[in-house]
Amino acid sequence: MKTFKVPHSDLTVSSVVLGLMRIAKMSDPEIRTLFDAAVESGITMVDHADVYGGAPHVCEARFGEAVKLSATDRGRIMIQSKAGIRPGYFDFSSEHIIDAVDGSLKALRTDYLDVLLLHRPDTLVEPEDVAKAFDTLHEAGKVRHFGVSNQTPGQIELLKSAVRQPLLFNQVQLSIAHANLFAQGIAVNMDGLDQSISRDVGLLDYSRLKGMTLQAWSPVQKGFFGGVFIGDRENHAELNDVMDELAKKYSVTPTGIAVAWITRHPANLQVVLGTTKPDRVRESAAGSDVTLTREEWYHLFRAAGHTLP
Repeated sequence: MKTFKVPHSDLTVSSVVLGLMRIAKMSDPEIRTLFDAAVESGITMVDHADVYGGAPHVCEARFGEAVKLSATDRGRIMIQSKAGIRPGYFDFSSEHIIDAVDGSLKALRTDYLDVLLLHRPDTLVEPEDVAKAFDTLHEAGKVRHFGVSNQTPGQIELLKSAVRQPLLFNQVQLSIAHANLFAQGIAVNMDGLDQSISRDVGLLDYSRLKGMTLQAWSPVQKGFFGGVFIGDRENHAELNDVMDELAKKYSVTPTGIAVAWITRHPANLQVVLGTTKPDRVRESAAGSDVTLTREEWYHLFRAAGHTLP
């Protein structure tokens, strides 16, 4: 498993993160098997959010009940969770952030979060109020590190105008078939081409310049929860042909190649899995050890339908 040091911190993280948004209806043994597969594959980080499971803290509670981390195990696993989404609106108020973290800690059966991310951007955000929450949580030892999710450079800079702690992570959607993060910069300033439209205001370059680690969610999805592109030969025949060819070459599965495409980038991105299948976890972990050539990376990019001018 590829690992790397997170800039502006003492953290060393695995390139693959086990996302746990779909475990609400899984049994305790199934959750433990999934988690064990991740640990055995070298994954050192799990990802939660207070809203996962359809009601507050459902998936966090299922994880806490099923896994019951010992003190030793807790020290080996980084737990990340997110807060800021409420039914029908977003809320970055200090009261909600603090209450959400307290609920997460109780559900997860732990004394602290290694990382707290602010979920989708709250346009009514007051940076000083967020800073108040972060200071309270950090000083109490309830949250050790902070970040954001789905935010632009401007939104991050606004938070940083008041927040004292480094914002280490930004979790955004990215896959071979949903590659706006990479594709726009490749086709910049091309008139009449949708790919050239900036949708994230230079987030990739900003993140590299600022030393902010990007986490890719939905790494095998096409579009916004538009389904999995692996095996979809009706819409992505060429991409699947190339993935199959490279999977054979590197002795991994197409899932592994989908992960390798993301982890190949020198920005050191993490891949957040959404699977509930232990075999998919192992396949993804194996992919993180594959280093695609430049030619192979761009071949996949073109096969997914993106323009290379």
